[in-house]
Amino acid sequence: MKRAIRRAEEETCEMEHTNDFFLVRRARDGDEEACEKLVKKYYPSIYQYCLLHISDRYEAQDLTQEVFTSFFANLSRYREYGKAKNYLYTIAANTTKNYYKKKKDLPVEEIPESGQKNSEEMSGRLEIEQAVRNLPEEIRETAILFFFQELKQKEIANLLHISLSLVKYRIGRARELLKEELEVEDDEKI
Repeated sequence: MKRAIRRAEEETCEMEHTNDFFLVRRARDGDEEACEKLVKKYYPSIYQYCLLHISDRYEAQDLTQEVFTSFFANLSRYREYGKAKNYLYTIAANTTKNYYKKKKDLPVEEIPESGQKNSEEMSGRLEIEQAVRNLPEEIRETAILFFFQELKQKEIANLLHISLSLVKYRIGRARELLKEELEVEDDEKI
Protein backbone atom coordinates (compact mmCIF):
# COMPACT_ATOMS: atom_id res chain seq x y z
CA MET A 1 0.00 0.00 0.00
CA LYS A 2 2.76 2.42 0.97
CA ARG A 3 4.65 1.58 -2.23
CA ALA A 4 1.57 2.31 -4.33
CA ILE A 5 1.10 5.66 -2.59
CA ARG A 6 4.78 6.51 -3.00
CA ARG A 7 4.67 5.49 -6.68
CA ALA A 8 1.55 7.64 -7.25
CA GLU A 9 3.27 10.60 -5.56
CA GLU A 10 6.37 10.12 -7.70
CA GLU A 11 4.27 9.90 -10.87
CA THR A 12 2.36 13.07 -9.91
CA CYS A 13 5.67 14.79 -9.17
CA GLU A 14 7.06 13.67 -12.54
CA MET A 15 3.93 14.89 -14.36
CA GLU A 16 4.25 18.25 -12.59
CA HIS A 17 7.91 18.45 -13.62
CA THR A 18 7.03 17.58 -17.24
CA ASN A 19 4.22 20.15 -17.26
CA ASP A 20 6.61 22.78 -15.89
CA PHE A 21 9.18 21.81 -18.49
CA PHE A 22 6.77 22.65 -21.30
CA LEU A 23 5.47 25.78 -19.58
CA VAL A 24 9.03 27.06 -19.10
CA ARG A 25 9.87 26.29 -22.73
CA ARG A 26 6.79 28.16 -23.91
CA ALA A 27 7.49 31.08 -21.55
CA ARG A 28 11.06 31.24 -22.81
CA ASP A 29 9.62 31.56 -26.34
CA GLY A 30 7.51 34.54 -25.23
CA ASP A 31 4.18 32.77 -24.62
CA GLU A 32 2.39 35.04 -22.12
CA GLU A 33 -0.23 32.40 -21.34
CA ALA A 34 2.53 30.04 -20.17
CA CYS A 35 4.00 32.82 -18.00
CA GLU A 36 0.59 33.45 -16.49
CA LYS A 37 0.10 29.74 -15.74
CA LEU A 38 3.46 29.56 -13.97
CA VAL A 39 2.63 32.63 -11.88
CA LYS A 40 -0.84 31.31 -10.97
CA LYS A 41 0.61 27.94 -10.07
CA TYR A 42 3.43 29.16 -7.82
CA TYR A 43 2.48 32.66 -6.64
CA PRO A 44 0.65 31.50 -3.46
CA SER A 45 3.51 29.32 -2.19
CA ILE A 46 6.23 31.87 -3.06
CA TYR A 47 4.19 34.66 -1.43
CA GLN A 48 3.72 32.57 1.72
CA TYR A 49 7.44 31.80 1.76
CA CYS A 50 8.30 35.52 1.52
CA LEU A 51 5.68 36.40 4.14
CA LEU A 52 7.13 33.90 6.59
CA HIS A 53 10.54 35.52 6.16
CA ILE A 54 9.45 39.16 6.09
CA SER A 55 6.16 39.14 8.07
CA ASP A 56 4.91 42.28 6.31
CA ARG A 57 2.34 41.35 3.71
CA TYR A 58 2.99 44.40 1.50
CA GLU A 59 6.73 43.83 1.50
CA ALA A 60 6.11 40.11 0.89
CA GLN A 61 3.94 40.97 -2.14
CA ASP A 62 6.70 43.23 -3.47
CA LEU A 63 9.32 40.54 -2.93
CA THR A 64 7.12 37.92 -4.58
CA GLN A 65 6.76 40.19 -7.61
CA GLU A 66 10.52 40.64 -7.59
CA VAL A 67 11.01 36.86 -7.51
CA PHE A 68 8.83 36.32 -10.57
CA THR A 69 10.37 39.28 -12.39
CA SER A 70 13.81 37.81 -11.78
CA PHE A 71 12.62 34.33 -12.77
CA PHE A 72 11.31 35.51 -16.14
CA ALA A 73 14.25 37.85 -16.74
CA ASN A 74 16.68 34.97 -16.23
CA LEU A 75 14.66 32.29 -17.95
CA SER A 76 17.26 31.98 -20.68
CA ARG A 77 19.79 30.84 -18.04
CA TYR A 78 17.43 28.34 -16.42
CA ARG A 79 18.33 24.75 -17.17
CA GLU A 80 15.65 22.12 -16.76
CA TYR A 81 17.69 20.02 -14.32
CA GLY A 82 15.12 20.44 -11.56
CA LYS A 83 11.64 21.73 -11.01
CA ALA A 84 10.70 25.32 -11.73
CA LYS A 85 9.38 25.43 -8.16
CA ASN A 86 12.85 24.77 -6.75
CA TYR A 87 14.33 27.49 -8.96
CA LEU A 88 11.65 29.93 -7.72
CA TYR A 89 12.39 29.03 -4.08
CA THR A 90 16.09 29.61 -4.69
CA ILE A 91 15.34 33.04 -6.14
CA ALA A 92 12.97 33.76 -3.23
CA ALA A 93 15.65 32.79 -0.69
CA ASN A 94 18.19 35.10 -2.34
CA THR A 95 15.63 37.90 -2.63
CA THR A 96 14.73 37.74 1.07
CA LYS A 97 18.41 37.66 2.04
CA ASN A 98 19.06 40.72 -0.13
CA TYR A 99 16.04 42.44 1.43
CA TYR A 100 17.60 42.12 4.89
CA LYS A 101 21.00 43.22 3.66
CA LYS A 102 19.39 46.40 2.35
CA LYS A 103 17.07 46.82 5.32
CA LYS A 104 19.59 46.02 8.07
CA ASP A 105 16.94 45.71 10.75
CA LEU A 106 14.92 42.93 12.31
CA PRO A 107 11.44 42.05 11.08
CA VAL A 108 8.54 43.44 13.09
CA GLU A 109 5.65 41.14 13.94
CA GLU A 110 2.66 41.70 11.67
CA ILE A 111 -0.52 42.77 13.45
CA PRO A 112 -3.41 40.44 12.68
CA GLU A 113 -6.34 41.84 10.71
CA SER A 114 -9.41 42.66 12.80
CA GLY A 115 -11.60 40.43 10.64
CA GLN A 116 -10.05 37.18 11.91
CA LYS A 117 -12.68 34.77 13.23
CA ASN A 118 -10.56 32.96 15.75
CA SER A 119 -8.11 35.28 17.48
CA GLU A 120 -6.67 32.47 19.61
CA GLU A 121 -5.80 30.45 16.51
CA MET A 122 -4.26 33.53 14.87
CA SER A 123 -2.34 34.32 18.04
CA GLY A 124 -1.03 30.75 18.19
CA ARG A 125 0.06 30.89 14.55
CA LEU A 126 1.85 34.21 15.11
CA GLU A 127 3.56 32.73 18.16
CA ILE A 128 4.75 29.75 16.10
CA GLU A 129 5.91 32.00 13.24
CA GLN A 130 7.86 34.17 15.69
CA ALA A 131 9.42 31.08 17.26
CA VAL A 132 10.45 29.90 13.78
CA ARG A 133 12.04 33.31 13.10
CA ASN A 134 14.13 32.85 16.24
CA LEU A 135 15.66 29.61 14.94
CA PRO A 136 19.23 29.67 13.60
CA GLU A 137 19.17 30.59 9.88
CA GLU A 138 19.95 27.19 8.35
CA ILE A 139 17.44 25.43 10.63
CA ARG A 140 14.84 28.19 10.06
CA GLU A 141 15.09 27.79 6.28
CA THR A 142 14.56 24.03 6.51
CA ALA A 143 11.69 24.46 9.01
CA ILE A 144 9.86 26.95 6.79
CA LEU A 145 10.16 24.71 3.76
CA PHE A 146 9.04 21.63 5.69
CA PHE A 147 6.39 22.87 8.13
CA PHE A 148 4.88 25.82 6.24
CA GLN A 149 5.59 25.11 2.57
CA GLU A 150 5.05 21.37 3.12
CA LEU A 151 7.88 20.33 0.83
CA LYS A 152 9.12 16.77 1.07
CA GLN A 153 12.46 16.18 2.73
CA LYS A 154 14.01 15.05 -0.53
CA GLU A 155 12.81 18.24 -2.27
CA ILE A 156 14.33 20.33 0.52
CA ALA A 157 17.64 18.48 0.18
CA ASN A 158 17.69 19.18 -3.56
CA LEU A 159 16.62 22.80 -3.14
CA LEU A 160 19.20 23.61 -0.45
CA HIS A 161 21.90 21.39 -1.99
CA ILE A 162 22.38 19.43 1.23
CA SER A 163 22.11 15.75 2.11
CA LEU A 164 18.81 14.15 3.06
CA SER A 165 20.26 13.15 6.43
CA LEU A 166 21.11 16.81 7.14
CA VAL A 167 17.54 17.82 6.27
CA LYS A 168 16.23 15.18 8.69
CA TYR A 169 18.60 16.41 11.39
CA ARG A 170 17.56 20.05 10.89
CA ILE A 171 13.85 19.17 11.02
CA GLY A 172 14.40 17.20 14.22
CA ARG A 173 16.45 20.02 15.71
CA ALA A 174 13.79 22.55 14.67
CA ARG A 175 11.14 20.48 16.46
CA GLU A 176 13.27 20.35 19.61
CA LEU A 177 13.96 24.10 19.58
CA LEU A 178 10.34 24.97 18.81
CA LYS A 179 9.04 22.73 21.60
CA GLU A 180 11.47 24.45 23.95
CA GLU A 181 10.61 27.96 22.72
CA LEU A 182 6.85 27.36 22.75
CA GLU A 183 7.02 25.37 25.98
CA VAL A 184 5.03 22.42 24.63
CA GLU A 185 5.63 18.71 25.05
CA ASP A 186 3.49 17.37 22.21
CA ASP A 187 4.80 17.39 18.60
CA GLU A 188 1.24 17.79 17.33
CA LYS A 189 1.17 21.45 18.43
CA ILE A 190 4.16 22.28 16.25
